[in-house]
Order: sequence, then C-alpha cells, then structure tokens
Amino acid sequence: MTQIRLKAKTPADIRRTLTRIINMVVNGQMDTKTANTIIVGCNAVLSSIRVDEQQRKIEELEKIINNMA
Repeated sequence: MTQIRLKAKTPADIRRTLTRIINMVVNGQMDTKTANTIIVGCNAVLSSIRVDEQQRKIEELEKIINNMA
C-alpha cells in the first residue's frame, strides 16, 4: 500500500485532509473503508483541538476574574 502523509494539527489542516481524502475516493485512489477510518480519526482530532481551545479560554477567563477580585 502506498504511504500517504496527512496533516492534522489544526482545523485548517483537517479541512484540507478531508478534502484530499474525498478527492482520492472519487478518483478511485482510495477505498471507502480506508477513507472512513481516516475521517473518523480526523473527527477525533478535531474534537480534541476544540476541547483544548475551550480549556485555554476557560483558563484565560479564570485569570481575568481572579485579577478583578
């Protein structure tokens, strides 16, 4: 099997990866089972990124509130 390098560090990376995967499936370069596995992984990474961003925002707000007290 040919090795495929995909980026998934940012939401923009994931968006590009998903677009690339869709194009590969449409062009017959990747089977749907493999594509589905990658899509599930991208969704998991995207959820993790969102949780990290929310946690960072909560911590920033807590610092602001603590400085006001």
